[in-house]
Amino acid sequence: MKKLVLIFSVLLSTVAFSQAAEAKKMGPPEGKAMVGEIYGAGVSAKAEKSAMTTKKLDQKLKKSAKVENVAVKGKVVNVCDKKGCWFTVETENNEKFFVKMKDYAFFVPTALEGKTVILEGNAETKVTSVDEQKHYAEDAKKPQSEIDAITKPEEEIRFMASGIKVVN
Repeated sequence: MKKLVLIFSVLLSTVAFSQAAEAKKMGPPEGKAMVGEIYGAGVSAKAEKSAMTTKKLDQKLKKSAKVENVAVKGKVVNVCDKKGCWFTVETENNEKFFVKMKDYAFFVPTALEGKTVILEGNAETKVTSVDEQKHYAEDAKKPQSEIDAITKPEEEIRFMASGIKVVN
């Protein structure tokens, strides 16, 4: 019985230590985000040809709070350092919108920052709570003064990407 308890204890501690080591490794995937690389389900040829500008997406969202099955082309300006689970895209008028991956199914490397991408998925206008804004600001390693300055909910464009392709 003592041997059984000892074996079980060793097995349990081995599993616990391996999970702790795995948690330390967690971060954005490796990669250089080279032109042509695809993340997620990919981007269809049709979507690639019909990808609209972020300005046009903004205009569509003013008419309807949600746009489904849309392709948008834009420049990535910030990627989550923790896991690569979100990023921001800059519009032609220097505004930014937030992109998450559909069903949390894939992540992107931080090397995606500065690259032009085509996103395929759904977009909507959403009110983001103060707590959620602060969470993302912490993920982006913003200064505490900037995090503390977040005091009210904000309406913004949210994009749920099913596929991403680096084009420039």
